Amino acid sequence: MNSMPFNVRDCTLIMRMGGVEPAANMRELRERVAVCPTESLFHHFCETVIRPTFDDPEFRNDFAVWSAHSLNDRVLAERLGIINPYALSSFEELREIVIDILDERLSEVPFVQWALGGDFRFMQAATVVFDSDIDLVEPSDLVEQLPNMSHSSIYYHFVEARRRTPDGSDDFTVWLQDFGESTEPMRAAMASIDFYHLTLSQLKDKATSALRRVEIPEVKHDS
Repeated sequence: MNSMPFNVRDCTLIMRMGGVEPAANMRELRERVAVCPTESLFHHFCETVIRPTFDDPEFRNDFAVWSAHSLNDRVLAERLGIINPYALSSFEELREIVIDILDERLSEVPFVQWALGGDFRFMQAATVVFDSDIDLVEPSDLVEQLPNMSHSSIYYHFVEARRRTPDGSDDFTVWLQDFGESTEPMRAAMASIDFYHLTLSQLKDKATSALRRVEIPEVKHDS
């Protein structure tokens, strides 16, 4: 069977303002979340994993981090922190869930706490994609080359890809489908990884380990 080689890409982010005013308290955060671009929601929930400035051991999204450290509201932070955007059908559904959580918390607190550690600034980012020096020709190449891929390549093909592929899967899985049923164990291994709360280093290690535990088919290409 013929399949196109997989050209591994790398990427970086170019940051810009999200188009809404900063939020200085929970009520303002609720108002801004209701109108901010979906690209801003994507940035604060999903692109944190690739930002070198993001380093929080407890929470994966910026809203939870800000709630914990600037509002000093651990209850709100934990409710926001457990949201997995990739388990939802759209970012509009994500917006509704965040608003519901903020409304619920606003109804519980006796007063609105102002941020002590700085306002929440809504951002968004453009992804700039460029070639790496890695090409995959057959499934065994993925197992061999995965440990050599940069964290930003892992992000682009395993995480960011879920916004681009028709069924919300990663780029490697889409490519492996072209080889037919023989790669089903590899695709199942990739699909089994609960990646959202992992660092990119952890994700690469888990994906590598998962693929090494399954049978890798030998592919005969048509002449």
